[in-house]
Amino acid sequence: MLVNAVIYTFPADKAEEAARTLRPLRDGSRAETGCITFDVSRSNDDPNVFVLYEEWRDQAALDEHYKTEHFIKYGVNGIRPLASNRLAH
Repeated sequence: MLVNAVIYTFPADKAEEAARTLRPLRDGSRAETGCITFDVSRSNDDPNVFVLYEEWRDQAALDEHYKTEHFIKYGVNGIRPLASNRLAH
């Protein structure tokens, strides 16, 4: 199993748009065969901060995820341009 955690911070005026964009990314990712868990959490202390917690079957499953239409549309071209900071572990 492979764990991927990503912390995004968005400008205050982009946080709601990010929340809306993260839903189809989460749902599409959860439908993937190699996805074990894909959760999106929003900070109670700072509503501009979101944490994506992902578990993948293996590196091959994560590599396939990076090629999916929903990852490219909602991840690469959706939330990443909105973010003011992205920290991946």
